[in-house]
Amino acid sequence: MTHNHIGSEGLPRFPEPYWRDSVTLPTFQSLQEDLEVDIVIIGGGITGITTAYLLVKEGLKVALLEADTLLNGTTGHTTAKITAQHGLIYDELISHMGRTKARQYYEANSEALQFIKQTVEEHQINCDFSQQDAYIYATTKECVHKLEQEFTAYQQLHIPGELISHIPFDIKIHKALSMKNQAQFHPVSYLTKLVQLIVESGGLIFENSMAIDLEEGTQPTVLTREGRRVTANYVLSCSHFPFYDGLGFYFTRLYAQRSYVIAVKTEKEFPGGMYISADQPTRSLRSTTMNGENIVLIGGESHKTGQGKDTLEHYKALEAFGHEVFGMNEILYRWSAQDLVTLDKVPYIGEITANHRNVLVATGYRKWGMTNGTAAALLLRDIVLKRENSYIDLYRPSRFFINPSLKEFFEQNLDVAKHLISGKLEVPDRKIEDLTNGEGSVVLYNGERAGAYKDDNGQLHIVDTTCTHLGCETEWNHGDRTWDCPCHGSRFSYTGEIIEGPAELPLKRLQ
Repeated sequence: MTHNHIGSEGLPRFPEPYWRDSVTLPTFQSLQEDLEVDIVIIGGGITGITTAYLLVKEGLKVALLEADTLLNGTTGHTTAKITAQHGLIYDELISHMGRTKARQYYEANSEALQFIKQTVEEHQINCDFSQQDAYIYATTKECVHKLEQEFTAYQQLHIPGELISHIPFDIKIHKALSMKNQAQFHPVSYLTKLVQLIVESGGLIFENSMAIDLEEGTQPTVLTREGRRVTANYVLSCSHFPFYDGLGFYFTRLYAQRSYVIAVKTEKEFPGGMYISADQPTRSLRSTTMNGENIVLIGGESHKTGQGKDTLEHYKALEAFGHEVFGMNEILYRWSAQDLVTLDKVPYIGEITANHRNVLVATGYRKWGMTNGTAAALLLRDIVLKRENSYIDLYRPSRFFINPSLKEFFEQNLDVAKHLISGKLEVPDRKIEDLTNGEGSVVLYNGERAGAYKDDNGQLHIVDTTCTHLGCETEWNHGDRTWDCPCHGSRFSYTGEIIEGPAELPLKRLQ
């Protein structure tokens, strides 16, 4: 196992999550020829892999296409809590969608937890699965009121929970709300086993095979960047951002958020359980084992992608919190995660639009992808097999709740417009010669806005900062050494290669 190199800031330099570093993942070739299958799945995260597993079990011929490598997106960068406690959500769902749908959201995520548990038991998967109670805690009086409202929602929805006044470590809290018998696991170990089972059942998996377009019809055809074609009865878009957007509809109804995680050795023993703060900035806590030792995952510091302060400051804030609460011996890993949020905070799962009955989508998990992604797989399976599923209307992508969807719709799209315009008007005040080794910045280059990164050996990497998706200007992410788009969350390496979509083309290199 390789630990990340420690940088001058005392943090591991290039972020790689513990989950991916601690497991040897199988590798797969890229798609080399045209294919015809029953189902083509786009995206090799928890939704795509679980859906493929479920459908090959039903005897269908399935091909899964991953643009990069398996589990290198949001799933590989999660905190891997398997819970239906998704922050303060149930009071809000009751007020906007009504009790029935709020209860369904709880049931869908609880069933997803049970599915993971049964799958682990059935295949005896060694993935550190353990049952844990989940807690939301409030450190301010303002958040206590919200917590009490959430507890009332639990009671209305018959969710087993308890309002308590202490949690078992050194954080002064006013109240905490528990949800019993939730769980945690090692997501990559779990999904690596499902990948093995897919292949054994004849499922086809292709890495480095980016889907970029779709030819519609009774048998839709997915087109890859390399010009390969996959024709199927159903296309399932399980990638982070939908690879195909029928009406340009998803770009206006999803926004990207980043958050951060450090994995640390602590002086104080972790007491068990999974915790998240109701207050901002968010703090998330859980433990896992590494080489027989307990390590603690400290997460939080959410913000919209490509916006806000120097991203390295988020890691430093988590480090300061860890020192204060547990005492820290060593930072073993650091990484950041990105996920998409929908207008009403419930994922979009189902027919991509009413006119595309055989093109299905699953997106917008709001950082709770272990259960939402599994619930999505179960729902997608049932839609494909034309089975009854009581959650179809809850997750239907075409739904629109006037409040909060309308307000959120205008706010998000005004924000995109603001960033599109401000990026074009900004005149950089830095020049390439100002950069030191290991530093990146927006600079003035040949009289134009450009992005420059000087690596540790002093070599320059200069790119056009204009995002290749819809033309917003990307911003430098110091913590992860990437160029991030503030409009729709596309991310690029310092050499311009795509890390996360919806962009399909790299940034233009200027040197």
